[in-house]
Amino acid sequence: MFNDDKERKLCIICSKGTLDMAYPGLVLANAALMEGIDVTLFFTFWGLDIINKKKMNKLKFVPIGNPSMPIPNAIGGLPGMTNVATAVMKREIKHLDFPEIDEFLEMIHDAGGKMYACKMSVDMFGDMYMMKEEDIADVVEAVVGATDFMEMSEDAQIIFI
Repeated sequence: MFNDDKERKLCIICSKGTLDMAYPGLVLANAALMEGIDVTLFFTFWGLDIINKKKMNKLKFVPIGNPSMPIPNAIGGLPGMTNVATAVMKREIKHLDFPEIDEFLEMIHDAGGKMYACKMSVDMFGDMYMMKEEDIADVVEAVVGATDFMEMSEDAQIIFI
């Protein structure tokens, strides 16, 4: 099944900063760490919101444009529906006893997971959205370029979220 002679590595690229896109990467990272797999998370583009101290626990779930939502887009686009959908999702996350984003990141870090922010995205969003490196969660080891990430991800299974 798996080659036990070779250390397993998993790299997860987190590119989206909504509540429903943050948890899959964090859950997979945590599960992999529990299995003894070396884990690296790379946050790029909107995924930077997951590691932004000001935004990480305020991520939203946007129902409009989601074909899996059991409501029509016309209803999902009504004022206040994003807040309602976000509240429902947060209630379910809490019911399942999953931690908030900041706590989840800390757990992953404490278990040996490595986290990096994409330099190009930090530079771009710094100009566009006034994000600074000091806004990045302390558990993030560094801001690195794509070529650095290519080196880190050599021989790893890569998941893009």
